[in-house]
Amino acid sequence: MTVSLAPERTAVEVERRPRRRSPLTWIVLALAGLLALLMSSPFLLMVLNAFKTGDDYSSHGPIAWPRSFSFDAFSNYLSLVDFPVALWNSVLISTVVAFGGVALSLLSAYPIGVGRVRGSGPTLAVLLLSTMLPHEALIYPLFYGAQATHTFNTVWSVVIVFVVLQGAFGTYLLASVMGTVPKEILEAAAIDGATRWQILWRIVLPILRPTLSVLVVFFFIWTWNEFYIPVVLLADQSSQTVPIALSTLRGQHSIDITVLNAGSLLSLLPTLVFFLIFQRTLNRGVTAGAVK
Repeated sequence: MTVSLAPERTAVEVERRPRRRSPLTWIVLALAGLLALLMSSPFLLMVLNAFKTGDDYSSHGPIAWPRSFSFDAFSNYLSLVDFPVALWNSVLISTVVAFGGVALSLLSAYPIGVGRVRGSGPTLAVLLLSTMLPHEALIYPLFYGAQATHTFNTVWSVVIVFVVLQGAFGTYLLASVMGTVPKEILEAAAIDGATRWQILWRIVLPILRPTLSVLVVFFFIWTWNEFYIPVVLLADQSSQTVPIALSTLRGQHSIDITVLNAGSLLSLLPTLVFFLIFQRTLNRGVTAGAVK
């Protein structure tokens, strides 16, 4: 009697075999690629026109390929705008607001989401309503408040405003997330003698770390792109941000599309680099929130 020694195919080997994609799958992939190309076309046109000369743009239009790649638009933009100062102001404001807003949100949401204070529902409703108010409705009190506190034309006027505004949204979000934390864990920590601060830093904070990382990324990008409030509170050129510096290019000088595209590309690169650096953190935070 002979025994067959041929190894059986395991499930892992079957899964490793390449799967044949159906024609419908290829059609969906083609449509997804076309959609991605359409969505990225404004960015690609901006990059394309940033490396053109003014004569090349005027002669052949915005869609044509550059006759020769030139850095004249970048040098002209840097000569018209104090970009290093504007870049530093934007980085400083966005970083302080991102971490300050998250810290304020955490401290404000803790008594609402975990402490179950009275009136938590109306409080969250007011916070949500404050995030829906247009900035035009807030600009007059903010302007006079900055003058009264002697922070007008300084970056701290914008920092204070956006820490509070971003903190309102963060408080609403974190309070909702903290409400899902199991009460048994908090009660067990309290029975073991942990104080409220120890419960916050050793139990609640590690659970919310993915959500907090997502808020940091969002707050940074949102604050970087803000224009209306900073353009009113930061009238001095030494305190202006990158979006304001880019907008003054149109008002003070003749509009050169290639210079405008070069400035837009330089303004976009820091946020793009920041997003690529924290992309994995953002994906983990969104995935962890979905699992919860």
